[in-house]
Amino acid sequence: MANLQVRWFTFRRGTLVGADANGNRYFEDKKRPLHGRARRWVLFKGEPEASKVPPEWHGWLHHNMEAPLPAQSAYHQPWVKPHQANLTGTAAAYHPPGHQLAGGQREKATGDYEAWTP
Repeated sequence: MANLQVRWFTFRRGTLVGADANGNRYFEDKKRPLHGRARRWVLFKGEPEASKVPPEWHGWLHHNMEAPLPAQSAYHQPWVKPHQANLTGTAAAYHPPGHQLAGGQREKATGDYEAWTP
């Protein structure tokens, strides 16, 4: 029911500003308030997760910039890695060596490390 309400609100009040490579669509309120800023929101493709918003759209959503960064901006350099959503809590989350979910065994410590025993 809530999804239908959001889509109806977006149809009536939203103006499509753009979309990102993940398929998320970004909207701005057609009705600008007399004072303050226009409301901005995102409709996620798939499961709604805030970490799916790439940096170029994050700044726009939070009114840090008037328009999202264009593809030719100084931000887009060859060494900039592509955006990746937060994987914490999923099967693809990072587990360091020795973590119980990564096998629970780690290599012996090197150097002058001695385990403390009471």
